[in-house]
Amino acid sequence: MTQSVTPPLGFAPFCILAVLLLQNADLALSRRPEPYYGRLIGRLTQYAHGIRGTVYAVDENTIFVREFAYDGTGPDAYFWVGDTPQPSPEGTLVPYPEDYSSRDPPILSRHNNSDILLRLPAGKRLRDIKWISVWCRRFTVNFGDVFINPGLEPPRPRVLPEFKRLAHGLRSGNISVLDAKTFYIPNLHYDGAGPDAYFWVGNGSEPNPFGTKVPNEMGSLNPLRGYQGEDIEIQLPGKMTAYDIDWLAVWCVEYRHNFGHVYLPKDLDVPPALGQTKITTSSTTSQTSFSTTNNCKEILDKRLQVRWEIQGDQVQITLAARLRKEQYMAFGISGAEGRPAMLGADVVVAYWDTKANQPRVADYTITHLAQCDGERGVCPDQRLGGSNDAVLVSGQQKNGITTITYRRPLAAKEPMKDKEILTSRSQSVIAAFGPLNSRYEANAHSFMDTTRNDVQLDFGAQEEPACVGLAELAAGGPVPWPARVLAAQRSFTARIGPTGGTRGYTPITGHPSWGIAWYINDQLIPEIYVERGQTYTFLVEGGDDRTNPAKFHPFYISDSSEGGFGQKREEDQRKQRVFAGVAYDNEGYPYPTAVGRYCEWTHKTIDQSATSETFEDYMKTLQLECNEGEPAVLNWTVAHETPDLVYYQCYTHNNLGWKIHVVDPGTPVPIPGDQGARINSADTSPLLSTALLLVTMTLTALCNFAGR
Repeated sequence: MTQSVTPPLGFAPFCILAVLLLQNADLALSRRPEPYYGRLIGRLTQYAHGIRGTVYAVDENTIFVREFAYDGTGPDAYFWVGDTPQPSPEGTLVPYPEDYSSRDPPILSRHNNSDILLRLPAGKRLRDIKWISVWCRRFTVNFGDVFINPGLEPPRPRVLPEFKRLAHGLRSGNISVLDAKTFYIPNLHYDGAGPDAYFWVGNGSEPNPFGTKVPNEMGSLNPLRGYQGEDIEIQLPGKMTAYDIDWLAVWCVEYRHNFGHVYLPKDLDVPPALGQTKITTSSTTSQTSFSTTNNCKEILDKRLQVRWEIQGDQVQITLAARLRKEQYMAFGISGAEGRPAMLGADVVVAYWDTKANQPRVADYTITHLAQCDGERGVCPDQRLGGSNDAVLVSGQQKNGITTITYRRPLAAKEPMKDKEILTSRSQSVIAAFGPLNSRYEANAHSFMDTTRNDVQLDFGAQEEPACVGLAELAAGGPVPWPARVLAAQRSFTARIGPTGGTRGYTPITGHPSWGIAWYINDQLIPEIYVERGQTYTFLVEGGDDRTNPAKFHPFYISDSSEGGFGQKREEDQRKQRVFAGVAYDNEGYPYPTAVGRYCEWTHKTIDQSATSETFEDYMKTLQLECNEGEPAVLNWTVAHETPDLVYYQCYTHNNLGWKIHVVDPGTPVPIPGDQGARINSADTSPLLSTALLLVTMTLTALCNFAGR
């Protein structure tokens, strides 16, 4: 006899809690504590000059010193690394700041709880050194040091698979997670035809609408352009890290469609994102620098145009002006609220480096109305031991206008040098033009080249368009192609293809598109004319893989100008009249009948609709790609009660098709007034239509056989 044992009070809830903890153990292990600085090396041991700080291994080439302190009075002090048993003159100098402009590395200046990022010299890795020191070269004195555990393994970038190839020609090389916020995507291809596509991250077993947009490689949240094998880097917005997400995708927000994705592993162990990874792109200065945001203000007598866009905990700012050679433009937060004050201001100086032919930006602190002497004045933050928080995004010189875009944090990262950018109300800003000195630093400007009255700017505004002077006026856009017409045809092929951008689907129909549409007889959404009482045959090649929604487009005919019968609720389905392509099972549920192999006209490179004057020119930029299999055959006999206007559509998605005009026998087919419209008016007998259909199916079968 089995004896029953009564569990102690509270045991059941404890078991449930234990199970939940076990189920979520892998999730907990995959997340990093915040803030995360990398592998702890240890604290600096102080021997002199108030040395203090905690040292971390960011990656095999980078060291982070948290809350570093040093009184700055050593005559020849530097960060110093080596592999001897104790710090010695045989070590190697690690310059800080890294991007100094003088011939020799700068002597270490005073620091009070500064966060320091050190890059080991070329060829040096963490495993090659045994200690880190603050060292005085002149007197060979060690001011402070920390030793590295020989078994220390720093975090490393993680290589992931390529993007899964689902739609719009998306593909890439193996994607790398460089640090907790940065993804490197090599050899990226995407046709750019998705109407509302973005890099997209989130949680769950597969990409879904509850994700977050990720700025592109230019820091913009505009819909993605086309890519032709470019290597790019993107960074997660705000405080989000790779430890917070399950996947990275290219996602169409408007149509909730996944073009391709890659999963992140649970055991991710990558370097923290401390600014050591610099965004580099293959097209940094070729992109249009203007943000598409409508937030814009003209100041300095309308000579300087400022555009801005909030991006998470950053603000992206675009400055545009007619600059002379060796001249800068500066913009930032005033040193006093309610008036223009240079003293105490936090500004970014932007200019064009004529020697390197590159745009530059630098974060400045103004502690005195004089040229910077290394301790006070109008100084780059880095010359005062701080960091350059202005990150260059892009720049261009065109038609005499210099345009430079940069990002900076909203928060004041260094309270003694930086000012917070507010998003809850307006605040006073200042701006100036001036000459550059031989160090490419800002020199004094004239009275007429600076803000003389209080200028208020609301960075949190959603729409503040106030620019007319320097703004580049957008052209009216390319002319749409004429509508296509198919008449007196009895057989049709229905395939998928791109929408033709601003020349194609949307201007023809007035409906939004999600990047693909029906091509009937290799024409983009032609208007079809049919006669009542006649039978028409459609060879449908819209895809038969129900597991891939991006390539599953059953064909049907309805009175709905929108389509998408299969995604509608039952009450909405009842509002549509279906004439072909849908049947019902024994339980009364609808299913599509015109389900065949997938054939798609794809871009050979990127979408070139804007530069294709005619549809025929556009077709030369496309190529036909077909999966193995057979087309579906849909026969439709047009009933006498069929309305004058119906539509061919996609069963699973909205807005892929267009009009079918239904006429009585003998009715003349109207010729559109636009002579560019294609009219197929040759009479085709039913016997000839059947013969053409048989020939088409035979050729398809032969091609499939030859491809095996």
